[in-house]
Amino acid sequence: MLAFVLVSPFFLYPVFLMKVLCFALFACAFNLLIGYVGLLSFGHAAYFGMGAYITGYAAKAWGVPPELAILMGGATGALLGIPFGWLAIRRAGIYFAMITLALAQMVYFFALQAPFTGGEDGIQAIPRGTLFGVFDLTADLTMYWLVAAIFLAGFLLIHRIVHSPFGQVMKAIRDNEPRATSLGYRTDDYKLMAFVLSATLAGIAGGTKALVFNIATLTDVHWAMSGEVVLMSLVGGLGTIFGPVVGAAVIITMQNYLAEFGAWVLVIQGVIFIACVLAFRRGILGEIAHALRVKL
Repeated sequence: MLAFVLVSPFFLYPVFLMKVLCFALFACAFNLLIGYVGLLSFGHAAYFGMGAYITGYAAKAWGVPPELAILMGGATGALLGIPFGWLAIRRAGIYFAMITLALAQMVYFFALQAPFTGGEDGIQAIPRGTLFGVFDLTADLTMYWLVAAIFLAGFLLIHRIVHSPFGQVMKAIRDNEPRATSLGYRTDDYKLMAFVLSATLAGIAGGTKALVFNIATLTDVHWAMSGEVVLMSLVGGLGTIFGPVVGAAVIITMQNYLAEFGAWVLVIQGVIFIACVLAFRRGILGEIAHALRVKL
């Protein structure tokens, strides 16, 4: 994957690759919650979208440099994730999912009405700025290296979390929460920490995407965005490290290269989703890992 990230901008369109990497980080953040804790969130667009809004507003209105603006997007995800997670983890299953969806819809209507978000017009003409006051990010290739570095850092952080003692407890909660509780683990604390970590990375992904495309809109915080990241994780493979990356690449590639079919892109995505649910229950990489008996 590292080799592909380093070589691909010389063969593929950098803006397309940046979009893939932003959504791959978003999908990895979502997978950290559902794949390793077993919590299905339908409201991750709230952290992705508000991360994009805050990053865009800070960069445009306050002149904040891109590295700090993206960190502000991550902090926004964390600040939303703490109260939202605290409320949501008190329920499980479909109730947890519905609570996260309801909270995300509150954020959507806030973004629609708040003056700084620009309403239906969003925040446009967001400047990419100059990284560390040295590297001008106006050029797509220069911006790509920043996006690649952010994605790889986020990916390695998730890899470290999953393979740490904390990650082992997350898996125990996913597999059998009552047993994890009986062993003395405060499962609610672990679930809240995982929720906040996932929201933080989603906010960073949203902020990075806003700088790449110079815009933050209601699409970023709409409930459909939450559904899109669920689709990416399912197609790639839940509970696998590389699965969400593959799923994001597949979905974004379809959206990019099948755009000429208009609304039929959604129909094609639906067919692929149904096929994965019926025939590839573990997702693309999940099935490959199961066949090879390896961990991906």
